Amino acid sequence: MARSILDKLESLDRRWIFLAIGLAVAFPIFIRFGLEPNVSPPVKAFYDTIEKLPPHSRVLCSFDFDPGAKAELLPMCVAVLRHIIEKGHKPVIFTLWSLAPSMVEEQCNAVCKREYGLKYGVDYVYLGFKEGREAVMVSMGRSMRDAFPNDFYGTPIAELPLMSDVENYSSFAVLVNISSGYPGTKEYVQYVEARFDIPLISGASAVSVPEYAAYYQSGQLEGLLTGMTGAAEYEKLIRRPDFGHIAMDGQTIGHLVIIAFILFGNLIYIINRRRKA
Repeated sequence: MARSILDKLESLDRRWIFLAIGLAVAFPIFIRFGLEPNVSPPVKAFYDTIEKLPPHSRVLCSFDFDPGAKAELLPMCVAVLRHIIEKGHKPVIFTLWSLAPSMVEEQCNAVCKREYGLKYGVDYVYLGFKEGREAVMVSMGRSMRDAFPNDFYGTPIAELPLMSDVENYSSFAVLVNISSGYPGTKEYVQYVEARFDIPLISGASAVSVPEYAAYYQSGQLEGLLTGMTGAAEYEKLIRRPDFGHIAMDGQTIGHLVIIAFILFGNLIYIINRRRKA
């Protein structure tokens, strides 16, 4: 009987393993485990940059990613917007990615208008999408109105109270870029950060961070968030656990289940091998 069970376990259908991992990853959606990530220095530096801004500062936010990176980077955008708003600052948001405008607009209004009740044009602005990549980055350094004459809804930015006296990057206290590739953080470092003397903080997909880490170490980035882990760490700092925490709980439990299957599989293999010998 024991031999039969061992043989069946050794040839277990892999679909049962996939099902177990799927359930483990989804479980934290329904029951929170409350696992707290350790905050890394680049994430704390990002947080401190927002904390130290002068009261009622304008913050320029460039959210540059497509729906493929939404699950990884959108929680980061939400956490950063919440921090900016709760500190009393005023976000001005735009994107240089053609697939992002509607997605960013939806989340921007969900946080700024519906969650915090901010007034559009006074407390926050969404400029929408502008084609041109590096050319737009440089153009904004000369004249914001030349780069974005109208906002996402077609209103001239001169008619928006928050933008009425905006000239260029000098009108903003910091530039926040959250991106999953080109154009994104690398281009802002190369074309904007030193040339126009504006502090730059970045959030990026995990695969891009090894390249951007050098910019943080050199001081060209004031702070750096890394993928879903960075979002969860930032949520901890602002005391607003959300999807980043849920996702990290799911990843942690999923990894534990995988490790358990590896150990269990090797144990069954060793027992059967000794039995057959």
